[in-house]
Amino acid sequence: MGIAALLLLAAAALRGAEYDESYTVFLVMGTPRPDWPDGVFTVAQAWGRLDGASGLSGLAHDLRVTDVHPPLYFWMVAGWRAVIGTSLFATRGFSVLCALGALALVGAIARRLGLPALAAMALTLGCYGFAYTGAIARGFALAQLLNLAGIWLLLDGGHGGRRGGLAGLLLGAACLANYLAGFVGAAALAIWLLSKGRAGWPAVAGFAAMGPPALWFFLAQRGSRTGQFPPFDIAPALARLGKYAAGNVFGGLPLYAGAAQGAVSVGLTVALAGLAGLVGWRWRRIGGRWLLGLCAVAPALGLLGLGVVFNTTPIELRYLAFATPFIGLLLAGALPRSLLAAVLAVQALAIGGLITRPETMQPQGAAARAASSLAGPDGLLLVPRGNDGAGLVGSVLLAAPSEMRLLLVVDQDPPSLRAAAHPYPAVILALLPLDEASRAVLPTMRAAFAGQECWRELPAAANLAAYDNLCRE
Repeated sequence: MGIAALLLLAAAALRGAEYDESYTVFLVMGTPRPDWPDGVFTVAQAWGRLDGASGLSGLAHDLRVTDVHPPLYFWMVAGWRAVIGTSLFATRGFSVLCALGALALVGAIARRLGLPALAAMALTLGCYGFAYTGAIARGFALAQLLNLAGIWLLLDGGHGGRRGGLAGLLLGAACLANYLAGFVGAAALAIWLLSKGRAGWPAVAGFAAMGPPALWFFLAQRGSRTGQFPPFDIAPALARLGKYAAGNVFGGLPLYAGAAQGAVSVGLTVALAGLAGLVGWRWRRIGGRWLLGLCAVAPALGLLGLGVVFNTTPIELRYLAFATPFIGLLLAGALPRSLLAAVLAVQALAIGGLITRPETMQPQGAAARAASSLAGPDGLLLVPRGNDGAGLVGSVLLAAPSEMRLLLVVDQDPPSLRAAAHPYPAVILALLPLDEASRAVLPTMRAAFAGQECWRELPAAANLAAYDNLCRE
């Protein structure tokens, strides 16, 4: 567990701030959609406008009005920040703690099923999706912990009425941390009912008890982010599903391979298919195989079902990460020792990439840090406001130094941008096409300075353009 803690903490400390993490921070500070100044402001002034915290009822209200997530994670992380601290690293620490608890439960479930506990824990930690969701400030790790706690309770004597009811409550509570965790809970309860018959109903009742509060939030939120995903098409959806299924286990290794990226992708896909075949070959030797197998495929099947029902393609690596503990448990029961070492070695490379490689990180943090060096103490950074002024702007603010000056670009024309930048010796453009609104303003940002008199373009890092002001008085 010490190695796991070090790896997860390293990822929490070194990975750049992410778009969705801004929503977590702003929401628990009581300003889910900040009202930024129209003119130039500093990072310190921005945080000064957000110097607050939201209570339980305020969080519940803001989630129903502005977001698409249930409340449990945000309630708990708000309390965590009040005690531990409000930095991004401190906020991510709650997910790290949940992930470590989930790993311990993987070991406990493995022992209950007669599987090698250390191998199951190592294989689960080595899954990129598990480590990634265990190091970001979102609710995935908490939901994972609650799901595993409910399943462990079922296996560890959950046939009793009260114990089964508590197991169901935990599985239902996972849905209040992330709605998509319900796919695993439903799969576990289906297997439980098939094996226990009427004795399994207390667990189902416990799970169902969490339905009304989850629906109370979901029904209010269901139309708040239409267009977030492309329309459903089975062939692209299956291709996307395969890509992220491989990424869940082996991470972004093809991204680091340069010209060999295609060969590495094919090799890892073949390796994953081979591991699935090995699990099938040794199926009868794996304790709890039907429970583990259905929980491993439930997230993928559930996302495809959502796609068919709502005509959307909500398939992302982090959504499929709910399958990773069960993939780890299945592999622990199927792999011979020599092959186990090879899989863990490949996964170790993937986790190293998770911690250190920019290819697997969103670009906002690196762009903000590089812009600080280019702009110097008196420069100006232009940042697209994005769809709602939260996700993109927040992830830049989380990484930028307090003295940096920013101007948010919404609908200004090129002359207006040049006029706003005229008092400053240098202007840096954050070219971050992360949502529809930010993509729309990038041509205007470039046109304001590229090839313009008084503005000389300078070498700049990725996702940036830099210009020196030759006409500043």
